[in-house]
Amino acid sequence: MSNLSHLTPKRVFEHFEALSRVPRGSGDRKRIADFVQAFADAHGLHCVHDAAHNVIIYKNGSAGREHEPPVILQGHLDMVCQKTADSTVDFEKDGIEVYVEGDELRARGTTLGADNGIAAAMILTVLEDTTLSHPPIEAVFTADEEIGMLGAWELDMSLLSGRRMINLDAEEDDTLTVSCAGGSDFVMTVNVTREIVRGIPVTVSLHGLRGGHSGIEIDKQRTNADTLMGGLLMQVVGNGAGLIAIDGGDKGNAIPNRCEAVLCATDADACAQAVSAYLDGVKNRLAATEPTFDYTVTVGQTDMLFAMTQADAMRVIALLNAVPDGVIQMSTEIGGLVETSLNLGILKTDGNDVIFHHTLRSNKLAGMELLESTLKNAVKGLADTVDTFGHYPPWEFKADSSLQQTFIRCYEAQYGKRPKVEAIHAGLECAVFASRLAGLDCIACGPSMHDVHTVDEALSIPSTQQTFALLLTILETL
Repeated sequence: MSNLSHLTPKRVFEHFEALSRVPRGSGDRKRIADFVQAFADAHGLHCVHDAAHNVIIYKNGSAGREHEPPVILQGHLDMVCQKTADSTVDFEKDGIEVYVEGDELRARGTTLGADNGIAAAMILTVLEDTTLSHPPIEAVFTADEEIGMLGAWELDMSLLSGRRMINLDAEEDDTLTVSCAGGSDFVMTVNVTREIVRGIPVTVSLHGLRGGHSGIEIDKQRTNADTLMGGLLMQVVGNGAGLIAIDGGDKGNAIPNRCEAVLCATDADACAQAVSAYLDGVKNRLAATEPTFDYTVTVGQTDMLFAMTQADAMRVIALLNAVPDGVIQMSTEIGGLVETSLNLGILKTDGNDVIFHHTLRSNKLAGMELLESTLKNAVKGLADTVDTFGHYPPWEFKADSSLQQTFIRCYEAQYGKRPKVEAIHAGLECAVFASRLAGLDCIACGPSMHDVHTVDEALSIPSTQQTFALLLTILETL
C-alpha cells in the first residue's frame, strides 16, 4: 500500500517510494541497480548495466525530435544511511519508511535518501511517459557517489554521445549550480626525536568551536581548532614548557572543532596560567563568531615524560603557524565564490610521527596546482615527508553555456523571477563527467531539501512538484 500515491505528480512520488523500499546504502550497489535495470526491461528501453553497477537507460527522442542531439539526465543511486538510537531498521535488509508531514516528506527514524533518490524518481518518470516532448535521452544512474563518486569514475564514458547534461543532485530549487570545486589531500609528516625529561604533564583541550564542512563553510569565519592551538603553542612552548603530543580533527573535509595538546612543564602552575591568559584573550576575540568556544587545562603529576626535543617541537609548531588555512583566493568570475582554499582537517601524533592532513579545494585546476606547488616549497626544511593524493577535478564555470541560458529562461517563465546562479566550493559528479567528456555543457539543479545526511532529512513536496514541472519544460524547450 503506497503512502504517497495521493501526491502529484503521482508517478514521481510512487517511484520514490518504490526506490526507498530497496536497500541502497553506499557500497550496496547491486540491488538498486538491478531495480533500475528491471524498470528498463519492463518498459522495453535499451539499458547498459556495467560491472560497477552504474546503469544507463536510453530513450529515443519524441516524434519529430528523434535526430536531435541527446541530453544526459543524471543522478546517483546510493544514499547515506543514518538512524536514530531507537530505530530497528537494518540498512542491509530493510527499506526506508517514507511518510508525509505537512508539506514535506520524511523517513521514520532514518535518513530519507532524497539525496539523490528524488532525482532517480524524476528520471524514471520521464523515461516511462510517452506523452512528453524531448530530445533523445541518456539517463545515467551512478553508484556510490557519497563515498567518492566511485561509480562515475568507473563509468565508460564512451557509452554517452550527449554533450548536454542536467544533474539533479542540487538541494535548493531557487539555485542553478554551474561550477564546483576539485580537490586533493596534502599530507605532511614530521618525524620527531624524543627525550626523557622530568616534568609535569599539562593537558590543554580546546572545544566548543562550530566546525563545519571544509568547502561550504570555509568562508563562514569558523575557527580551526588545530591552527588555534598552533598560536597557543607558539606562546608557551620553549618558555618553560615542552611538547609531548597534539591531536585534533578526524576528517580531512571537516573544520576541526576540538584539539588537544599535552605539554611538559617544570612549573605547571606558571604554564597553566600562561595558557589560560592566552586563551581568555582568544575567547574575547572570538565571542561574536564562536560564542561556545571554551577550553580546559588539566595538570598531572610529576613524572618521567617522553617529550619531543625542543628543535622538533618547534618544527611542528612552525608548520602549524606557517601553512595558511581557510580561504586562499576568491573568484573573479562569480561574486562571493571561494575559488581556492585549504583546511587542516586532521592533526595527529602517532608515536614519533606528527601528521598534518590538509584538504585542498579549488574551482580552477590551475588554482589547485599552484596551491600544491606553493605548499611544497613553503614546508621545505620543516616537514620530513610530503604526499599528495586523492585528486579529483573541478567543474569549471562555462561562460558561454547555452544550457544555463535555457534553464534561466524556463525558470523565469515559471517563477517570474531569476534564479540564483552559483558555484559551490565542494565536489559534484558534474566534475567527473566534465573532465572526461570533452565539450560537455552541464548544469545542476534539484528540489529543496534540508538536513541531508541526518535523521532529520526532509524533502519539500511543493518544491519537488515545481522542479519536475521545470524539468519537463526544459526538455521541451531544448
